Amino acid sequence: MSNTTSELIKAKKTPQISEQRTSLWRQAMHDVMKNKLTMSGLIIVVIMLLACFIGPLFSPYADNKINPAIMNMPPDAKHWLGTDLLGRDVLTRFLQAGRISLTVGIASMILSVFIGTLIGIISGYYRGIVDQIFMRIADLLMTIPGLPIMFIVGALLSDWKVPTDYRMYMVMVMLSIIGWPGIARMVRSQMLSLREREYMQAATVLGLRDRRKLFNHLLPNIVPLLIVISTLSIGGAILSESALSFFGLGVMPPTPTWGNMIDAANNIIDFEQHPWLWIPPGVAIFVTVIAFNIFGDGLRDVLDPKQKK
Repeated sequence: MSNTTSELIKAKKTPQISEQRTSLWRQAMHDVMKNKLTMSGLIIVVIMLLACFIGPLFSPYADNKINPAIMNMPPDAKHWLGTDLLGRDVLTRFLQAGRISLTVGIASMILSVFIGTLIGIISGYYRGIVDQIFMRIADLLMTIPGLPIMFIVGALLSDWKVPTDYRMYMVMVMLSIIGWPGIARMVRSQMLSLREREYMQAATVLGLRDRRKLFNHLLPNIVPLLIVISTLSIGGAILSESALSFFGLGVMPPTPTWGNMIDAANNIIDFEQHPWLWIPPGVAIFVTVIAFNIFGDGLRDVLDPKQKK
């Protein structure tokens, strides 16, 4: 009888090996790797990042010297994507432009997620007058179309003759200002739900400080949401930056971006006779945005409990 009781106690105290080794994050990563469509999006994103950030380092045309003798030359063995109207290698500028476009997209995403998460946590946890002030500001920004605002600010930057080196950072700030209200509202809704859970009531009864409740209990529970939001926001930021640059209101030449590369080939002659000037950046914008959205959608299916069957 005693042997049987001791075996039952050991069985209760000793968890199974699979339960010890399997965590939610490992299960999520396993589910992501099983999804071929999600992995294909991730692979395309990684390839694009490596090509744009490392590729120009190995190009002999990275200095972008002007060579009128070979301007508007079609693709050949030396220039795989041909040359532009100033005789510069299109492939090198294409990769350098991708570096700028991806940097602007990722940096503006980080800024908008940081601002939106901070405001959403404060509004959802403390509520009251703080919540009312922040959410009314967010509602005001969300009622105004984002693209016209960016066009107006971009036109003002051009009128004020802001240096080209600083325009990239101004575009990042503009995109983050446009993007944070939606993120703040989603984070706030999650906070309002989480703060009413049993474990938060227990933390309040135990007298835990607000800082500990926020960073040890609430913030870890919204990390999956933030990962999904971040991934899906990059594609929109790249599109917005490309639109601004295409209309000459974003990052200005000679700093290359995919948007102003397409804008440089905006006449009928280049459109018909020099397709290598505008097709590569256009395809790159399309493929990169689709890849980020596919990867983000796959993460949402895995990390969002509401999406699970």
